[in-house]
Amino acid sequence: MRTKSTLAICILFVAGLTLSFVKDKIWTSKFLTVNKDGSITYIPDEKGNIIPDFSRVGYYHGLKKIPQVGVVKTVSPVKGDAGSTIQQAIDEVSAMPIGADGLRGAILLKKGDYAIAGTLNINTDGIVLRGEGNTAQGTRLIAAGKGLRSLIKINGKGKISEVGSRVKITDGYVPTGAKTFEVTSSKSFKAGDRIIVYRPGTEKWIQDLQMDKIVERNGTKQWTPESYNLSYEREIVAVDGDKITIDNPIVMAMEAQYGGGLIFKYEFKGRIKEVGIENIYFESEYANDTDEDHGWIAVDFDRIENAWVSGVTSRFFGYSCVSLGGDAKNITVKDSKCLDAKSVITGGKRYSFNNSGQQNLFMNLETTEGRHDYVTGAKTCGPNVFYHCKSRNTHADIGPHHRWSSGTLYDNIDTDGEINVQDRGNWGSGHGWAGVTQVVWNCKVKGAAIQNPWVSGKNYAVGIQGQKLKGRLEGKPDGEWEGLNKTDLQPTSLYEAQLKAR
Repeated sequence: MRTKSTLAICILFVAGLTLSFVKDKIWTSKFLTVNKDGSITYIPDEKGNIIPDFSRVGYYHGLKKIPQVGVVKTVSPVKGDAGSTIQQAIDEVSAMPIGADGLRGAILLKKGDYAIAGTLNINTDGIVLRGEGNTAQGTRLIAAGKGLRSLIKINGKGKISEVGSRVKITDGYVPTGAKTFEVTSSKSFKAGDRIIVYRPGTEKWIQDLQMDKIVERNGTKQWTPESYNLSYEREIVAVDGDKITIDNPIVMAMEAQYGGGLIFKYEFKGRIKEVGIENIYFESEYANDTDEDHGWIAVDFDRIENAWVSGVTSRFFGYSCVSLGGDAKNITVKDSKCLDAKSVITGGKRYSFNNSGQQNLFMNLETTEGRHDYVTGAKTCGPNVFYHCKSRNTHADIGPHHRWSSGTLYDNIDTDGEINVQDRGNWGSGHGWAGVTQVVWNCKVKGAAIQNPWVSGKNYAVGIQGQKLKGRLEGKPDGEWEGLNKTDLQPTSLYEAQLKAR
């Protein structure tokens, strides 16, 4: 018979073994260390490149909470086409004075059905369109009838224009992840200036990347230098002599051998801000499962910054729930679903949550029947983040789609399909290398092909659970793989750890 003391010793022994097992099971990445105080130490490679800080993305870089905007106009369901009624409300609020907080007010769409034959347009700052529920029993906006279109289009005007002169970055190599660099002269710059960090395309770079040798098929276009001039929007946080410090990191190394880099101040007259779409259910009418003459995009953003989409659901659209254009910056898209797309299942369709802009955050999302569910387009300049997203019944892959997206984090993506970062070769009209500095962190997949391009950076596969794939083309360099099919990676989320660390 065991004594109480013997039993206690046994319990402590078993508990010790359990704690030891748990401790042994938890693992950390060789690329970074989270310190006891929550700070992060990044481990550079031989050139000084590190995994970048992705935390300063989304609405005001995540430094401000999305506001609770007061209702200034209420709309109730109407019979027939409700488009003109809602557009009139948008126009009325657009004419209201803007507050010191940059907001005009929210338009509340009461619960019920709103058939819309055309497109709703928001073209000014400070307007929120809010429903009373993102299910079919809530506020339901219906893209009625035929016509491939966006149901809601939020779009400013103009484009980026240079202010002052361009100044050359003098460092021979500015590594990925860096936030400081030297310039020939900083005298015309100060903290708070908005700048473009400009990385020119060069013939040598394209040759070394082998994107002038894409295997030809009908319609294939080889890459050309003038098509790969990349412009990263940044803000100066400090000037020390001729050293410039910027708010968001370099996400593709600046290399003298490939033309180095430049900076210049810019302005964007006509770009709007502070627009929100909240708590609405979007639905498209359609004729059959392969119909493509109906609602295409539920919420379409461009020429806008510091805006948000929260708690929406779309169903039966042909392209996406939310699509962000190349001039959409610092947008947060969260707590939303893109369900049951209707289209031919082929190229150019079903990009459930699509991003071509900069410093955008997509989080807590779900999709069904998509193709490229969480995806970036050609020459998308990061950082950008897709975090805690789920995909089911997918028909293609998640990841950078084509032509050199730089600086994207795919963090805790759960898909029954693939996540791929690879040389896509002659798919499309010459997709080629899809991206660089693409970090796939703690994701669950059916399969993944993560490759490094021939030059100019790396792609990371940390803690992927699923099958490692060879990719479309033979002989491409392997990506930075670590912890394949190992569970209990710490930190569980890179984005959350970086958010806490800052």
